[in-house]
Amino acid sequence: MNSQTRWTLALVAIVLVIVAWADDFVSLQGEHTIYTVTCEDGQWNGNVCSGRLAPGYRYRFRALKKRKEVLFWRVGVSEPSGKFTDCDITDGRNWRCTANADAARSITLALVRGRAQHDATGATRPFHAISKWKWWCMRAGLGPFRRASY
Repeated sequence: MNSQTRWTLALVAIVLVIVAWADDFVSLQGEHTIYTVTCEDGQWNGNVCSGRLAPGYRYRFRALKKRKEVLFWRVGVSEPSGKFTDCDITDGRNWRCTANADAARSITLALVRGRAQHDATGATRPFHAISKWKWWCMRAGLGPFRRASY
């Protein structure tokens, strides 16, 4: 294998790692993060912010399949973590739990393919979420984003 081929393969590998990170495809076993956004100086119309979209909290969820539990917390906030104890868990990106006293501190009772599901019962906090790479761009002051992913 010549030098140019090695450099090309290395570049492709680096690009794949960056894409996997940006899409949050790679994460710790049983753990997933939801990146939320807020609508500043405006209001939500569905998933569109009439003002300026700003990065919100990151909610991290850790599914413990054998214990049928899901732990959750807001990254960078000193409040204690919460826990759901009656959960049906396939993996860290696919689980559903029954609401309990900690539900009011969470944004969801279920993840489906890594997407937090909105709770129609009002047991959890309302939220709008965005992809990881857009959240980090907004945090760095880049991009005039106005639409949440969901």
